[in-house]
Amino acid sequence: MSVRTATASGAAAAMLGACVLLPATQAQASGAQDSPVVYAHRGASAYAPENTLAAVDAADDLGIAWVENDVQLTKDGVLVVVHDTTLSRTTNAEEVFPDRAPWAVKDFTAAEIAKLDAGSWFGAGFAGARVPTLSQYLHRVERNRQKLLLEIKSPEIYPGIEKETLRVLRKEGWLDRVHVKHKLIIQSFGAESVKSVHVQRPDVVTGFLGTPAVADLPSYAAFTDQINPSYTTIGADYVAAVQKLKGAHGKPLQVNTWTVNDAAKAAEVAGFGVDGIITNNPDVVRDATR
Repeated sequence: MSVRTATASGAAAAMLGACVLLPATQAQASGAQDSPVVYAHRGASAYAPENTLAAVDAADDLGIAWVENDVQLTKDGVLVVVHDTTLSRTTNAEEVFPDRAPWAVKDFTAAEIAKLDAGSWFGAGFAGARVPTLSQYLHRVERNRQKLLLEIKSPEIYPGIEKETLRVLRKEGWLDRVHVKHKLIIQSFGAESVKSVHVQRPDVVTGFLGTPAVADLPSYAAFTDQINPSYTTIGADYVAAVQKLKGAHGKPLQVNTWTVNDAAKAAEVAGFGVDGIITNNPDVVRDATR
């Protein structure tokens, strides 16, 4: 079974058969919409191994326009798409490199990481899936005509990662007017990282991951366009407080909340007035909120 075929099996296939899919031109994150924009968290990670090309394809198969990912730097300075700062949970790094504990991403070269199996932990049908480089990931998102919510992961570990991320995005054509205006958001838990992106490319839409105190929101609005909190930390009042302010591009601050995976909770947070929902189960959330 191919990786792409595997993504349409099981639960995903059932969902695909039961719903009408939205086109890839669903409402932009930068504009108003009747329903929250749905972001496939690490790709459609309920149906394929997170942050792999298979997860990008699974989101595409479900008709989801936006995918979210995480980028980190290898020992030799290559951006790779992986969530954890260690490789042990989502690859076979411990088996391939038994003497390299704690298997930190920053301690491996891109060539070493490329040898790892990033799919078998999720299911036999995904055996042999690889940790993609950011360039490889961008190519797949572009091929599928999707859009990207890119998280700079643990920037405190990787000095200069913002500059390198922007360099790769520029090299791959993702910093032209169309991509910047309609297809790209860069976010991070690190406020200084978000600031750095904004200073280097003030045209790029940015998001801060977290739930700043309402009193502190104006200081964030100076360098970001979105406040992206955990759904467990917000209510309608907080969302309204964020949206009352204008962000770095002079538009109302937006709220994309995470990680909402069931229909009831999706409907609840949509009722708060959020602009977007980040989810492992993008089809479930889409169907619950449209």
